[in-house]
Amino acid sequence: MRQPPELILTDAQVRTMDPARPFAQALAIAGGRIVAVGMAGDVGALAGPGTRVVRLHGKALMPGLIDSHTHGLWGACRDLFEVFPGLGAPLQAVLDGVAAKVATTPPGTWIIGGPWRPFDRADLGARPCEMLDRTAPDHPVVLKDVSQHNLWVNSRAMRLAGIDGATPEVPGGVIERDTAGQPTGILIETAGSLVQPFLQPTADQLAQAVLHLAGYFHSMGMTGFKEPMAFAAELKAYADADLAGRLRLHVGAHLTRFSPFASDWVPIEEMQALRARYRAPHLHTGFAKLFLDGVPIARTAAFCDPYPGQKPAAHDPDALLLIAPDRLAEELILLDGAGFTVKMHAVGDRAIQVGLEAIAAARAANGPSGLRHEIAHSNFIRPEDIARFAALDAVPEVSPKLWYPNPVTPGQRQVLGDARAESCHPVRSLLDAGAAVIYGSDWPAAAPDADPWTGLAGMTTRTDPTGRHPGSVGADQAIPLARALPVFTTNAARALRLDGVTGVLAAGASADLIVLDRPLDGLEAPDLGATRPLATLFEGEVVFGAL
Repeated sequence: MRQPPELILTDAQVRTMDPARPFAQALAIAGGRIVAVGMAGDVGALAGPGTRVVRLHGKALMPGLIDSHTHGLWGACRDLFEVFPGLGAPLQAVLDGVAAKVATTPPGTWIIGGPWRPFDRADLGARPCEMLDRTAPDHPVVLKDVSQHNLWVNSRAMRLAGIDGATPEVPGGVIERDTAGQPTGILIETAGSLVQPFLQPTADQLAQAVLHLAGYFHSMGMTGFKEPMAFAAELKAYADADLAGRLRLHVGAHLTRFSPFASDWVPIEEMQALRARYRAPHLHTGFAKLFLDGVPIARTAAFCDPYPGQKPAAHDPDALLLIAPDRLAEELILLDGAGFTVKMHAVGDRAIQVGLEAIAAARAANGPSGLRHEIAHSNFIRPEDIARFAALDAVPEVSPKLWYPNPVTPGQRQVLGDARAESCHPVRSLLDAGAAVIYGSDWPAAAPDADPWTGLAGMTTRTDPTGRHPGSVGADQAIPLARALPVFTTNAARALRLDGVTGVLAAGASADLIVLDRPLDGLEAPDLGATRPLATLFEGEVVFGAL
């Protein structure tokens, strides 16, 4: 006889995300799994002497949300250890934050913070390093821009990193120099790799960061996420926490093969060793990461057409690609053959085009591998490429920092012009074409928080659900709630290779769910964006709030 369930949640409005039974009244949990979903009477009949029965009095249940692109450890370290006055903070607030950190930090200790805005570059002067030198003469300082792709450093940081007038350019990046050829303190894209070795958190800091991010994500109703850029230190921190029972999240870690933040490619043999060494019950390591271009705000995203003000004759669509198309095709064939699902950072339409072409090359060379490679961000897509995602079984990932107005939007419009800025994230068109769209906050890279609810609400209106930033972005691409929810649940679970395991409330699935005070249907965007769970359960255990 089957053992009775340990927990029954009943008298609820259950949204299952299971097409076979979209709605229910109750569910039963045993051993961390859902064992029954259905009508209150049918599920209640399964109760035994030791079953805890919780009546929710009409409250809502749904699967926990999944963020498919959030730098968990990076964001947690920012919260715990860095200077961060806010995404839209003025320059003086950033400098004041650095000064406050200087006052409490021993001389010689690296100070990390930001953000600064590339479109305010003139405010930094001819030699921005000198502005930081005045604020922190005895500390090396590194400030990240709003995209996290470009750095502003002081003279002490450059001395420690060996950056001077004789330092050669880094392929794919720029060391900004003054008229005398001396570095000014601005490091663009891959040039930032020169100081990255000095910015790595300690093992103890990473351990603290795992606990911080887990609590934060649980409070937002998240039960899974994808870490889009992981090296050995990050993998160890996640694996150690998981084996100690402190992670309580499904995590997919994309092992970095190439990024602007590293000085060289990670050998495929090393990636395979890392995949095997750090695989853990809730840490899934069969993923890889590549960077194809930069970001529009720094004019480093690769577009087919020139930026406004750029002469067409001087425009080379491939000049800003970080990986040449032929090399990228070879990489996709290699990584696909080695069993890695690849996430490619691609923002401009030329980068997205070559990313799709590389996936097509892998399909042609290796046949159907079952691996669903991802285009991270997928901001600006040529109309003729929209249908290619579904045709190639490729996954477009979208991020709310650009699909509704926020502090980054004015810079986007200034650099790209209104027409191109309005074309960002054609979510409705992608879904209409059959693509399995996924959501990534990209916290903390230009996103002030990892709140999935503002992302969900903004997707349904293409406006800022907080009301702080007026207007809209691509209003014609808004979608109804029913079409948006799979982006955050079932589609995301499939991208984690956990299709049917999480992101759905069905018999046999992991009991990863959230309790809400009311169903989401009918909520206006501000209320939807302000949603918070009353409780979050992971594998049937309450990890946030209470039942």
